[in-house]
Amino acid sequence: MRIIAGTARSLPLKAPDGMDTRPTTDRIKETLFNIIQDEVPGAYFLDLFAGSGQMGLEAVSRGARYAVFVDNGKKPAACIEENIRFTKFEHQTKLYPTEVLSALRAMEGKYQFDLIFMDPPYRKGMEQEILRYLAGSSLLKEDTVLIVEAALDTDFSYLDEYGMTLSRLKMYKTNEHAFIRRK
Repeated sequence: MRIIAGTARSLPLKAPDGMDTRPTTDRIKETLFNIIQDEVPGAYFLDLFAGSGQMGLEAVSRGARYAVFVDNGKKPAACIEENIRFTKFEHQTKLYPTEVLSALRAMEGKYQFDLIFMDPPYRKGMEQEILRYLAGSSLLKEDTVLIVEAALDTDFSYLDEYGMTLSRLKMYKTNEHAFIRRK
């Protein structure tokens, strides 16, 4: 696992020990950042269920103004802190080592994000709970892009009732990226 492009290109990143995280492969990460490349420069990027922090760090390396990471696991939080120090992005990042909804509530009035990436545990419905919260949140701008990494069979049929729409779905062999925007 490494930073693919930008100012920290080719720097290796650590992943948390154990089987609790599923780091996004370099190939899928590269595909995702090719899709959002025009939205990243100058963006505020939120990385939920951040694991190693690789998505937010990739965004900062590619010109995002700031990245915020949320992960409540002790090992992932320690790994994110180590990766932030190693990439020298301490001044462009912040870590909330707490549960996602608590972190979102704590961020209200402090941030507005251009890009929000989340990679919650699959098939537990956590993405729906978070999207429901974000639908009424000040953390979203009018044109914020929400990206959910999910299992291939994840249902997003509820988005309409949250005032959101699925603008794009990119499917891979074992998972997908759902690109969601406000209507």
